[in-house]
Amino acid sequence: MYKIFLIFFVTVLFTACSTMQQQAPASNKKVFAQEDAYIMFALRAEQVKSYKTAAELFEKLYQKSQKEEYLIRSLENRYLAKDYEDVVTLVNKYLEETLKDKRQLLRYKIASLAELQKIPEAKSLALALAKKTQKSEDYILTADVYIKNHEYEDALKYLESAYAKEYDEKILDKMAIILYINLSRKKDAIAELETHTRVHGCSELICNRLIGIYSNENNIEGLLSVYKRKYALTKDSEIAKKIIQIYGYNRDYIKLMNFLEESGEDDALLLQLYLSARDFQKAFILADKLYKNDGSLEYLGQSAIYEYEANKKDLNKKVLDSVIDKLTKVVKQNSDSLYKNYLGYILIDHEIDVKLGMKYIKEVLKVKPDSGYYLDSLAWGYYKLGQCKKAKKLMLKVKKLEGGDDPEVDMHMKKINQCLKNKIQRGKSNK
Repeated sequence: MYKIFLIFFVTVLFTACSTMQQQAPASNKKVFAQEDAYIMFALRAEQVKSYKTAAELFEKLYQKSQKEEYLIRSLENRYLAKDYEDVVTLVNKYLEETLKDKRQLLRYKIASLAELQKIPEAKSLALALAKKTQKSEDYILTADVYIKNHEYEDALKYLESAYAKEYDEKILDKMAIILYINLSRKKDAIAELETHTRVHGCSELICNRLIGIYSNENNIEGLLSVYKRKYALTKDSEIAKKIIQIYGYNRDYIKLMNFLEESGEDDALLLQLYLSARDFQKAFILADKLYKNDGSLEYLGQSAIYEYEANKKDLNKKVLDSVIDKLTKVVKQNSDSLYKNYLGYILIDHEIDVKLGMKYIKEVLKVKPDSGYYLDSLAWGYYKLGQCKKAKKLMLKVKKLEGGDDPEVDMHMKKINQCLKNKIQRGKSNK
């Protein structure tokens, strides 16, 4: 429907203007009254990819105004419509006219001849034009003609000449494809791309080309290097995941930790790495940050545990009060056995409130009655209360369970045995 209307509109408009005399075009001024309307319809035709209609409209605009930009636009649209024969015919026709710049017309003719597989003629015109203008765009056009004829070495020479003029990454990308795919000069393709990144930086286009090549070559180190450069450029979380995966694959946890610290991409994973490295001070700070960010009691509980472990060797009342306060807040709303056991053990071990600590331990033992870790905590509570026989009975059970060989369990057992010996000796001395 749109096309019918457009053709009707153009016919009426041309009929109405048929009596107008052509004038020399004035710069930036309308030559005839309906010029704006023509432009509007021509641009709309381009927008909906009705290139033939757009070409006809722009050609009429040229005929009415003699503005050369309309002629160029008309040829461009004919080329996009793949009317290559028409492009060649029209260029031949208009080359006979007095035009300010015939080079752009020649470019469309050369490209069209190449598409029509009239390579010798296209090559002859392209070489002559490139020699005359020495412009980057004409070197590229000449290279494209050679590519059409599978003459990749010659195409590469002209692309190199174009690249040397402006170091355009699109030209370089084209060179890399020819080197890597068509000429099987894979190392040269990589070298060209890497050299460009060192001098001009790793743009998204060049980074992506290197990623494709390194992936194809299964070059993990090269891939990691480019991903890191691309991440620095884009801060893309998907790229960060790739970097994390490669570090994990290489088991390079120190560098992974450094990357996560710098990027802040995955604090939850970073927290796990701190734990693996037993860096409780950093783990405490990070867990505290995560808790402040989302208010999760899980992170509050972890923050308390890591704060305690980080200061275990030089514990002071301020830290102890902070840890107990956090864990108390957590166990009021979170029934996780880990936090209750931890709070209970701290209350027992530091003799803050042994009975309350044992109460927490007994609550978790209802859920996990055969946990060696929790039974050990309860036994330690009995020891603190001086009930060493009960403590020893539990410890004998603990030794048979998972975790029974833990150094802390051994230390508890020694203390409890010493307690029993002391009681026996006191009993003997009292007789």
